[in-house]
Formats: sequence, C-alpha cells, structure tokens
Amino acid sequence: MDELQTILTEAFGDSSDSEGEEEEQLLHAYSAENQVNGKALTGQSSHSCFLIVVAAEGWFAESSSNQAMRFGDLPGWAVELSRSIHEVILFGSYAAELENCEKGKEACIFPQDLLWREPLFDQLIANKYQPGEGICPHVDLMRFEDGIAIVSLESSCVMHFSRVENETCSAQDPPHKTPVLLTPGCLILMWGEARYLWKHEINRKPGFQIWEGQEIDQKKRISVTLRKLGRTD
Repeated sequence: MDELQTILTEAFGDSSDSEGEEEEQLLHAYSAENQVNGKALTGQSSHSCFLIVVAAEGWFAESSSNQAMRFGDLPGWAVELSRSIHEVILFGSYAAELENCEKGKEACIFPQDLLWREPLFDQLIANKYQPGEGICPHVDLMRFEDGIAIVSLESSCVMHFSRVENETCSAQDPPHKTPVLLTPGCLILMWGEARYLWKHEINRKPGFQIWEGQEIDQKKRISVTLRKLGRTD
C-alpha cells in the first residue's frame, strides 16, 4: 500500500503541498446554459504512473483483450485514486470552489452529497481503444448512481457532449455538440445534468478529431471509469 500511495502522491500531489508545484488539472464536466465547462488537472508524471498501475493488472496483456470490469472490491490503486479525488477537491486548490455549493449545485466542482458517500466508487471499467475506435453517443446506464470519474490515458482525443433531447434533430438541423479536449492523464468528473441529460461520445474516425483547426493524430487510448452502483432495494 505504501507503493500505491507513492504512485498516487506523485500523480496528484500531497494535499498539504503548497501551491506552485506542478499544475493540477481537474477536468470537470458539467452542463450550464448548453455548455460543458472544463478545468485543467494532472501532468505527464501522473500519466506515466497510471500507465504503470494499469499495465500491472495484466488486463490487456493479450492483443484480443480490450475491456476489464471490477465490481465491489476495487484494486488498491483505484481505491487510492478515489481517495485522492476526494482530497484534491476537499483540500487542494479547488477547495475554495466548494463554497460555491451555497450558490447552487451547478456552481460546484462536485456536490458534497456525492463527495462524502461511502464508498465514493465501487465499480471500475477499463477499455482499450485502437486508432479509429471510439464510443457512440450515450448516457451511462441508470443502474449507476450520479457522479462518474474517467481517467483518459495515452492518445489525446476530443470528447463531444450533446443534449439528450437533440436526438430529435434532423440531418438539416444537426445537434449542437460541445467539444472537450482530453489530454493524456486528465480526469473528468460528470454529475447532475452532464451525467443524465448530456450524451458523451468520442468519434475517432478520420476527420472527426479536430481541435483548434488541427486534426489530432490518433494512437492507442485507454480509459479507466469509476462509478457507484445504485441500490437494488
């Protein structure tokens, strides 16, 4: 566990560290007036750490393996990741934003009722995508509670968000899509409207991965998603 703690500390920093260390990047996705807002977290060192712990699981040792799931007892590093997400929001440079919760949930980086639930996450899914492979527009299954965390590894890509009601749009009136750039090692938090009322997708076919007028060179990509199973009673 000490080794895992060291890896996560390198990834997210110690909550007692003073400001001015490597810039934290927390990409927080939520909808507000038809926008998905983002904030910058983690850098190259944390990305390398995550690649090490995911590779150590052996999930993708076989070329034919592209998905792994865990329910209930998560790997130690995933438990530490959950704790680090909690601490970086509560005690890190984003702690001041918790005061915005008094102004309404839409102003929060992560609402307190989700931040303090136990466990924060109890389900993990890891996916490996080859160049050209992405995800279709979707809202995560309702069997999972509000509050989802995604760590995006290796290839950069653009994730697009679109309102659920836009499914009725015609070809002449295509739905509005809000792009969010996912850089290697970034963390996305989705809750509230972003979790329930916005679909998210990643189209990695040629011509669709455009950011600031430039097409992103697509390589292998791995995503690690943490969710909380809903009650069945």
